[in-house]
Amino acid sequence: MLDTTLVMEWVGFAVRWVHVITGIAWIGSSFYFIALDLGLRPEAGAPKGVNGAAWQVHGGGFYHIQKYMVAPEQMPADLTWFKWESYATWLSGFALLVLVYYLGAAFFLIDPEVADLPVWGAVMISVGSLVFGWLAYDLICKSRFGDDNRRLMIGLYVVLVAMAWGYTQVFTGRAALLHLGAFTATIMSANVFLTIIPNQKIVVADLIDGRTPDPRYGKIAKQRSTHNNYLTLPVLFLMLSNHYPLAFASSWNWLIASLVFLMGVTIRHWFNSHHARSGNPRWTWVATAVLFAVIVWLSSLGQPQRDAEAAAMTPAAAPFAQAMAFAEVTDIVLGRCSMCHAAEPGYEGIARAPKGVLLETPQQIASEARRIYVQAGMTHAMPPGNLSFMEPDERARIIEWYRSVNG
Repeated sequence: MLDTTLVMEWVGFAVRWVHVITGIAWIGSSFYFIALDLGLRPEAGAPKGVNGAAWQVHGGGFYHIQKYMVAPEQMPADLTWFKWESYATWLSGFALLVLVYYLGAAFFLIDPEVADLPVWGAVMISVGSLVFGWLAYDLICKSRFGDDNRRLMIGLYVVLVAMAWGYTQVFTGRAALLHLGAFTATIMSANVFLTIIPNQKIVVADLIDGRTPDPRYGKIAKQRSTHNNYLTLPVLFLMLSNHYPLAFASSWNWLIASLVFLMGVTIRHWFNSHHARSGNPRWTWVATAVLFAVIVWLSSLGQPQRDAEAAAMTPAAAPFAQAMAFAEVTDIVLGRCSMCHAAEPGYEGIARAPKGVLLETPQQIASEARRIYVQAGMTHAMPPGNLSFMEPDERARIIEWYRSVNG
């Protein structure tokens, strides 16, 4: 008999694996080329148009790299493009958004106590916000406001802070931070797909036709590439934030996310200065440490207040609460899981419920039916190390309960 829940778990694993692999490829090439670009130096006897060169050693060999500020006089016979890493990362990331947050909207995307949205409405807000992000960013960059890059970066930061707050007003805390990451990643990938690569193709077409390429296309592409460079680290944090309830389940999750963007700037500034050999700005270490300390402090201010007993049973969770074995499963979960998965965990060393999952009431247990089935029924992932000594027959009862509804 086909277990659709387990099949979907493995589909999610496969897509997530693709996302991680392509993300490593994209971020790795981005970091490499930024470091390379900043490390270029003038070279005597270089061909016409060469702006700088670098010698590098890796893997037992030496590499001599030259950069043309606009383009070489003739089109090279073999040209490598760096674009599919970006496209594949965004496509796999959006596929994960669909699998986890759209198909599982009732569990992961919608919190009725934040905004009681229909599934279709929440999905429309999600998709619409990603489209809005690119259109707003692109218009700002092309406007007169965008002529000053420093002013532009400040303006974009204000937009990101506004979106961080806005997402927390409509989605769960977990979904809000993940969407802020998707919002930013969409801008980054669209930069590659709609600006950087098209501009490079214009230059290539000019070379093929014997025309002198316009340097402004390279200048625009360079600006967008720089933005991507400074946005990469915050996106990584936001994509991993669903593992850390201290970040996403805090009352100040939007402000934590906003400060993470500033940490991304300070960290990347140090690396960029180091690669450019323009000094060692130690102030960035201090600034990063202070920002992180503020984030830790904000996370200690507590979770949003929820009336767990009064929480409404969602339509998706109701069948699990009505199943015959639910009372027995509730006792199992309360006895084996709720010491950690509680608003105030009783297990020493755990400050917040792992992944923000609360299992203290029947409503909460019914809402987390799928996770309980996968983590404590089909696998022995929970309790970790079986610290609470969950018995095999208890796991079997959880499986029976879940399959009685979703067989």
